[in-house]
Amino acid sequence: MSTVIGLRLADGREVVVKARADDGRATSCVAAQHRLAESGFPCARPLTPAVRAGSLAVHAEEFRPGGEVLRGDSPYVAVRYAEVFARSMALLADFVVAPPRPSPRWSRWDHTDSGLWPAIDFLDERDQGAVPAHVIDTAERVRRRLLAAGMPCVLGHADYEAQNLRWHGDEVWAVHDWDSLAWQPEAALVGAASAAFANVGQPTLAPIESSEAFMATYQDVRERVFTAPELEVAWAASLWTAAYNARWEALHGQAPLSGEAVRVQAGERLRRAAA
Repeated sequence: MSTVIGLRLADGREVVVKARADDGRATSCVAAQHRLAESGFPCARPLTPAVRAGSLAVHAEEFRPGGEVLRGDSPYVAVRYAEVFARSMALLADFVVAPPRPSPRWSRWDHTDSGLWPAIDFLDERDQGAVPAHVIDTAERVRRRLLAAGMPCVLGHADYEAQNLRWHGDEVWAVHDWDSLAWQPEAALVGAASAAFANVGQPTLAPIESSEAFMATYQDVRERVFTAPELEVAWAASLWTAAYNARWEALHGQAPLSGEAVRVQAGERLRRAAA
């Protein structure tokens, strides 16, 4: 999705240059990343704004190597990830920037394309009959609930997976992939992160008790309690990305990790979502 190149400059500095298709999102995403870094949040500090180079959006940032992936999907691990997510959301809460639209394709449940899924040519041209019926049913019910929410949108990380963070023990060292910021309701962003935080490699779905711990910790750190409708939206959003990933698996002939997790967990998550 992007090209990332490490460079050692003549003055000895080590930097990273990132180039990706210019879809209009990069300027806002890099500006938000800069805000977080300047506020002391553990992420690479951009050294330039995003600029256009032909059809690409390009920026440079500091090189922030090191750290380990914090693996596991237990409630204990969920709490660690939720604390960091809450910190990022608090710092972005009053940051004014043009909304980075459209959302990343795996969190684009608010699309205006015809049909259930956002229009993505390289997926739509495949045999849709391969997608299990339970995945389609789950996605339809989740999307109806999310579209009915009518909640204000905020900035938040929409690809909050273990593979995008690095840690020193229980201390987070770096959060990467700020191109994946989205403009969605806060509860939806929290719910999606609560389901995806443990993903390394092929994604799946965290256990329900771990998503529950994530949501509870987030509310504790932010010192606010979600309303009943917000909790429903969070549980609904916890299934959307998993359903998207299950569709991806089916269309690419991969092992159905997300598909099986959706089959097992959808009933309870949909119940909590009132979907």
